[in-house]
Amino acid sequence: MADQDFKYIIQDLTNIYLGARSTYEELMEDENVPHKLKEIIVRVMLTEVAPDTTPENHVFYMEKDSASFKAYKKMKARFKMSVWETADGKKRKKSGYVNREYSVEEIVGSKELHEKKDTIIVEEVHISKLGLGAVVV
Repeated sequence: MADQDFKYIIQDLTNIYLGARSTYEELMEDENVPHKLKEIIVRVMLTEVAPDTTPENHVFYMEKDSASFKAYKKMKARFKMSVWETADGKKRKKSGYVNREYSVEEIVGSKELHEKKDTIIVEEVHISKLGLGAVVV
């Protein structure tokens, strides 16, 4: 899969969908990203990580007490990921990737996901527009 497959910004009435392989710098330059989200990126995310960091990489290195974690939590961010699951013979007949959506709290708090981070494909970040409006910058 090419990196371009996961670089997009889509909005509907209630959510903003970001391709997880766009860097924070690319998101800042895109005119489709809401101004408030750009402010959060500048004032919160970029104080903790470099501009060439992607949300895909950032989520696995967040701490529960970091400002980035708190901002993503307030925005009700959910990460759509493909997680490799091995066959167990009962529920799963074949090994393969399974699409799941995780909240930022589930990812940061899960040792299992951190152990599998090299095989996980983070595809998308869903941000609630209502949650985005609740963040104070």
